[in-house]
Amino acid sequence: MTIREATPADLDAIMGIENRSFPTDAWSAEAMASELVSPHGRYLVDEHEGVVVGYGGVRALQGSADADIQTIALDAAHRGAGRGRALLRALLAAAVQRGAREVFLEVRADNPTAEGLYLAEAFEEIARRPRYYQPDDVDAIVMRRDLRRHPLSTEQPEEANA
Repeated sequence: MTIREATPADLDAIMGIENRSFPTDAWSAEAMASELVSPHGRYLVDEHEGVVVGYGGVRALQGSADADIQTIALDAAHRGAGRGRALLRALLAAAVQRGAREVFLEVRADNPTAEGLYLAEAFEEIARRPRYYQPDDVDAIVMRRDLRRHPLSTEQPEEANA
């Protein structure tokens, strides 16, 4: 597992995963391209044998007290092996480096696997947004991790520090 900074050259691979993972509400290539070069975010990719198999992004303004996990996605063949957890931890580390004390995210209410990962990583549900994900009419579960109460372990996996 290799986690590294995403570059604009990764856009096609990221969009392939995006469209396979979120067929009804995928981000546009234009929106994703903008995110990859934004100074307010950090996007990472997970490579397996030189092929991008996952990605994730966090929006964290330098010096801001809060950050938002924008997205995490993996190709289906690479799920369930700890790659999503490694991406999440690397994104949390990026948020901490920028001064975040709280990290927020939204997860689809029909995705118990992702929700379980976030709960296991010390996120807590703080609200619901009814019918947030369109066109599917699926609620968003809004979650928060207070990094003051639940700081990152100093023993992060090596790949999560990439």
